[in-house]
Amino acid sequence: MSREIKLLVNDRQYVVACHDSRTLLEVLREDLGLTGTKKSCDEGDCGACTVLLGGKPVNACLILAIHAQDQAITTIEGLGHGAQPHPLQQAFIEQGAVQCGYCTPGMILSAKALLDVNASPAEGEIRTALSGNLCRCTGYVRIVKAVQAAAVKLSE
Repeated sequence: MSREIKLLVNDRQYVVACHDSRTLLEVLREDLGLTGTKKSCDEGDCGACTVLLGGKPVNACLILAIHAQDQAITTIEGLGHGAQPHPLQQAFIEQGAVQCGYCTPGMILSAKALLDVNASPAEGEIRTALSGNLCRCTGYVRIVKAVQAAAVKLSE
């Protein structure tokens, strides 16, 4: 069954005609053109599709779009951009935490959710918060350093 749904994405209201079986990932990428949210495993294993739903990191490939109504959705496009990147985005660049970049949006959003509730996380807490996000390029060391650097910057 198809219906009209309202989504609040990156502080902007959207109305989308949507079949009940469509995932949030499909709607974000295909209908709203927000391709920073990556499609990868489609099984919730890799974290490439991580977005914030009500401030919590979720795998957009596992959430039906109709269930995301009435909740604030944040994608990587909703953070800083261009000449004014978010401190996490800047730290990922400065720490060399980006290689192929496919996992980066999900990593950054998972890290943001952590830093929103814990301004000064220990390394183990960072690793736990990022454990749902797989990276096949970096080995995580620089990613963890980037989150630590962003935490310092955000606390200034």
